[in-house]
Amino acid sequence: MQMNFHRKLPIPQEVKKEYPLTQRMTDIKAARDESIRAVFDGRSDKFILVIGPCSADHQEPVLAYISRLRRLEEQVSDKIIIIPRIYTNKPRTTGQGYKGMLHQPDPEAKPDMYKGIVSIRELHLAALRDYDFSCADEMLYPENYRYLSDLLSYVAVGARSVENQEHRLVASGLEAPVGMKNPTGGDLSVMMNSIVAAQSSHTFLYRGWEVTSDGNPYAHAILRGYLDYAGKSVSNYHYEDLLRVKELYDKSSLVNPSVIVDTNHNNSGKKYMEQVRIAKDVVHSRNQNADIKSLVKGLMIESYLEDGACKPEEHIFGKSITDPCLGWEKTERLVLDLADKL
Repeated sequence: MQMNFHRKLPIPQEVKKEYPLTQRMTDIKAARDESIRAVFDGRSDKFILVIGPCSADHQEPVLAYISRLRRLEEQVSDKIIIIPRIYTNKPRTTGQGYKGMLHQPDPEAKPDMYKGIVSIRELHLAALRDYDFSCADEMLYPENYRYLSDLLSYVAVGARSVENQEHRLVASGLEAPVGMKNPTGGDLSVMMNSIVAAQSSHTFLYRGWEVTSDGNPYAHAILRGYLDYAGKSVSNYHYEDLLRVKELYDKSSLVNPSVIVDTNHNNSGKKYMEQVRIAKDVVHSRNQNADIKSLVKGLMIESYLEDGACKPEEHIFGKSITDPCLGWEKTERLVLDLADKL
């Protein structure tokens, strides 16, 4: 076995110094962080939408999408907090295929990690600078989190990573709310254990340092469906599923019990159009039961400028090159409908 070391990459502190936030951007992010935390700890009854492309591919269409989200949020801001998805890492089940902008800032070019680090920081900076949005990203690689730690207002730990000790420990040291997804096999005890770990204090090794964490009181559950023993998608967003998670929280010592429902992945069977029905179903469940309403803080929706997905070489502006997404017209209608029903 051999690894070839090509070049030493800059540490996060160096990249942050070269691509800094202005004071205005810092203030905007602080205000958004506070409003988002207020939802998770129950001080606010606003509803969170973590919404955007399955994975960020090119800066131009992502920012064009975010510009539309900005105008949309202005119409629903009395009820909804929009957190754009700028997912710059793409988990791959077999390790093959497009791994996200961090690896390939040009999806058709060879991987270039230095350009990737710069590209993802520039993209998150542009969203905050130009559209007043601090965004969400997936913590696929815990060591890389600090390249964006001053920019992110929400972090997700994916279904394949949630059992990993390093992800859990690093999540315990983050200030941003961290959503822990149920694993691909659907075992909710795994998800709940990951939340316990993330809400607890730890001493561990991180980026060559011995560090301690205080625990993250905003670590919470994300329900994304799962695969059964036969490889069939099974959903877990229904009324009874939400009450089951409420029971698990009640039996725990966890603070700020919260759930975000992922409307795609195995909840939709990767049938992206189902996200509209699923989102409305979850809001209906909240409206029928006070316990569910207090527990379910929002939704995660995969959406882009164009419906569906395409191959990278097809060059369709604003169309996902990974999982299929809702197009803009359907997205806008859905968000406005949800605001009416909340």
